[in-house]
Amino acid sequence: MSRLATLPRRLALLRPLRRTTCTARSYSTASEQRLDNRVKIVEVGPRDGLQNEKNIVPLATKIELIERLAKTGLQTIEAGSFVAPKWVPQMANSSEILSHILTTPPPSPHPLTYSFLAPNMKGLSNAFSILDANPSSFSTESNPSPSKPSLEMAVFASATETFSQKNLNASIAASLEAFRAVISAAKETPYNLRVRGYISVVLGCPFEGYDVSPHRVAEIATGLLEMGVDEIALGDTTGMGTAPRTKDLLNCLRSAGIRNEDVAMHFHDTYGQALVNTAVALEHGIRTFDASVSGLGGCPYSPGATGNVATEDMVYFMESLGMDAGVDLDGVAEVGEWISKELGRGNGSTVGRAVLGRRKRKQE
Repeated sequence: MSRLATLPRRLALLRPLRRTTCTARSYSTASEQRLDNRVKIVEVGPRDGLQNEKNIVPLATKIELIERLAKTGLQTIEAGSFVAPKWVPQMANSSEILSHILTTPPPSPHPLTYSFLAPNMKGLSNAFSILDANPSSFSTESNPSPSKPSLEMAVFASATETFSQKNLNASIAASLEAFRAVISAAKETPYNLRVRGYISVVLGCPFEGYDVSPHRVAEIATGLLEMGVDEIALGDTTGMGTAPRTKDLLNCLRSAGIRNEDVAMHFHDTYGQALVNTAVALEHGIRTFDASVSGLGGCPYSPGATGNVATEDMVYFMESLGMDAGVDLDGVAEVGEWISKELGRGNGSTVGRAVLGRRKRKQE
């Protein structure tokens, strides 16, 4: 039997790396074994998925998308971006989205975290003005509840100098220094917000090609963690990643002392390799993955890059390996079909189309 043929069985038995103590244990409980198969899917459709749409998506549609997704069992939804509207017009109403989430929390079966990009102090200040007006409308880590969402801010670094200049109009060093103030301010406020640090083009750059140093990625990741970010999301922005290069990158991060539980993977499916690379990351011990409903997305600063891996495809893939994402596949498929029609585009999820097609055949 080939190695690929045995991959699903082996992946279902994987154990993630965990922080351990000196207490000896000779057995594991059934609940611990179930936890080993838990994965977290971060839904990025409302922000990363919509930011590259040519036609401005109405605020009501964005809010409805978030509300529909909140009902599917997802734990984290990337909802908006506090960037200058002239650079990303699609995100101009992120303030209204955050206000709506705080004043009218979308119904959810469990506590939900909403993530917003805040690339500089001006963006963070805009977010803070809304939080200050609604100080008791969101949870801290100590008191999460389905009726009170948790909040997370995110910063975006780049693994190559050219992409950093194109995306942030700054060098890698300058952007990291700017992020230091954002991270510190987010963590030191009375709200003590969680902060996520993205690193773009970790497996290939549209301007510098495949020559992206995994050691440079590890260096940037280490720097962000030392600044206080809670999680590093490694972005294959171009979809150029391959299984061997994904493995090399993760091995490099492990050698640098970066824990699996501090890492998330963000794959694009430009070359059809997103789920292949996901399998590699799972085998390595990674348990957090970004995905976008209906495969929405792209990158305005990465010519030719197509969408993120579809949430429907990711959920089905995880279930086929015996992993537990805690997400309603049928529910996400319905959301994917709905938003695709709202945007006037085809459904980008093969699994979503298959799920809905099967349901239609049963009804007939």
